Amino acid sequence: MKKNLTVGDDEKKVVKEWFEELRNIICEEFEKIEMLQNSDKLCKKPPGKFKRKQTFRKSKNGEDGGGGIMSVMRDGRVFEKVGVNISTVYGTLEPLAQKSLSSRHNIPGLKEDPQFWASGISLVAHMQSPKTPAVHMNTRMFWTKSMSWFGGGSDLNPMVENEEDTRYFHNELKKVCDIADKDYYPKFKKWADEYFMIKHWNEARGVGGIFFDDLHTENWKNDFTFVKNVGKAFLEAFSKITKNHMKKTWSPEEREWQLIKRGRYAEFNLVYDRGTQFGLQTGHNPEAVLMSMPPIAKWP
Repeated sequence: MKKNLTVGDDEKKVVKEWFEELRNIICEEFEKIEMLQNSDKLCKKPPGKFKRKQTFRKSKNGEDGGGGIMSVMRDGRVFEKVGVNISTVYGTLEPLAQKSLSSRHNIPGLKEDPQFWASGISLVAHMQSPKTPAVHMNTRMFWTKSMSWFGGGSDLNPMVENEEDTRYFHNELKKVCDIADKDYYPKFKKWADEYFMIKHWNEARGVGGIFFDDLHTENWKNDFTFVKNVGKAFLEAFSKITKNHMKKTWSPEEREWQLIKRGRYAEFNLVYDRGTQFGLQTGHNPEAVLMSMPPIAKWP
């Protein structure tokens, strides 16, 4: 069977609709978690709610470049800041974005015809409690006229490391990887360990997870199913971890360390994160691109 290097409009429509559905499921679950928090320290404030805002991509030639919707909750009982963005962008890749993409992919004919389409979901959560880890998840599909592929991943970023949380989070991701391909988890875990490294500090961003790119096998439906399962597994695992820790008390020293760790997180996203670089290079709304930044951080 010949590899299906690119797909048509029907597949793109289904992918876009899935990311919208996953956004809705995640936002509903996180708002339910807000209602469960009744500790004296935090329940005096109203439970957090997501606010949505449409975003647009600026195309240099003046044509429609697509856009997305930001869903952001700020200063909730459990979530200090969480953003769940979806976007679908398209048009012509500028030379800088072409160069960035070509450094990772051998895309035939991209220079001659730099048309692209990309759709995805991106989530970053910064928590009120230092006992509850921050988290990142994104999945996406990228299309050019000669090939298309999936990418994404999820990683856990605890302020106070907990071996049980780390083991559980990784096991849940391993399950969905193993369903698709037994080689996926060791490959994607290694990729995450290498990718989520703050190189100038020689320090891991968190306790890892999975990271993958260039996913285009002989079976597009199987690839898409795997991407959907990654989103579902992330939500189930992170919701359980959050519920286990969100009512625990914490010390001023733990809060201070949380803010320092957030500073490291911000450094990674600004210096190394591919999504941040691609979003800014292609003219997407900077507020949406920088949604991942923590609400408060410290650099001692």
